[in-house]
Amino acid sequence: MRLSVSLGLWQDRPADEALATARAADELGYPELWVGEMATYDSFALATAAGLRTERIGLTIGPLAVGVRDPMMIAMGAASVADLVGRPVSIAVGTSSPLVVEQWHGRMEARSAAVLREAVQALRPLLDGEKSDFSGKFLASRGYRLRLPAPRSELTVAAFGPAAVRTAALADRMVLNLITPASAARLASDLRTAAAANGTATRVAAWVSAAVDPDDEAVNRIRRGVVGYLAAPGYGEMFVEAGFGDVVEFARTRPHPKDLLAAIPDKLLESVALLGNLDDVRARLADYAEAGVDEVALVPISTDRDPAGAATLAALATSTSPSTAPSTPA
Repeated sequence: MRLSVSLGLWQDRPADEALATARAADELGYPELWVGEMATYDSFALATAAGLRTERIGLTIGPLAVGVRDPMMIAMGAASVADLVGRPVSIAVGTSSPLVVEQWHGRMEARSAAVLREAVQALRPLLDGEKSDFSGKFLASRGYRLRLPAPRSELTVAAFGPAAVRTAALADRMVLNLITPASAARLASDLRTAAAANGTATRVAAWVSAAVDPDDEAVNRIRRGVVGYLAAPGYGEMFVEAGFGDVVEFARTRPHPKDLLAAIPDKLLESVALLGNLDDVRARLADYAEAGVDEVALVPISTDRDPAGAATLAALATSTSPSTAPSTPA
């Protein structure tokens, strides 16, 4: 199984720490850096900065919200970063959340699954340098061709629900977030069934937060991160299956956040994150590999004791078994 690195973009840490994580990942030989987008940096700007401060590591930008960024905008951004950095750039897309799409951007989030599928269909020819000629029910782009060299980006789809998984089967890779190995196994199986029907061979990746020998700050950061998912459709059922039905039931009563945080046991966090000593983390990585995950994108938890998550990345780069070691970049 391949290991890559995803920038954590922790909102309670210095924003520019993301660049320190990028440099550490590059120096340690990880083959790929995922550059997402939250409430601070624009992802194309951050990817350019990261690329100019590193030597070899490949870049994947996103997931970008298809309800906010149109296919032409995404293709132009990918070509821009690839040209400025002089390195291959891949693209990841997803539906994001109603908070981001509807409240932050003032866009309609309805029919997001259909918009995601149309975005993937429209993006592929644009990224390959072809003139756009797509007209769907929700998205359209006609007559534009990249002026810069075509990045020919690999496409990744962030998925969880059935419709998104079917769309991911049209792409090069599906990525899962905040997922137990058991749920990853089911989604990987569903993906491969859909991909076989399409004649494609879509790979499976999972973002997994990681801290080797975590302190309380690291554990509590993950605890805060899962709060919003416990009562969410699909995720709640996943945590019930993992043996935390009492916590999910409590979350659905809409308790005060402090009370819900106090009710989340460490074992629940360990079901969706890589937490513990190096042997614990290696065992969890093996669980994901057995579930059919081809790649784990480590999201290193940054703390005062481990700034930029660099110590965790170093431990996993130098002490992980050969089957899960990061690939050597070309």
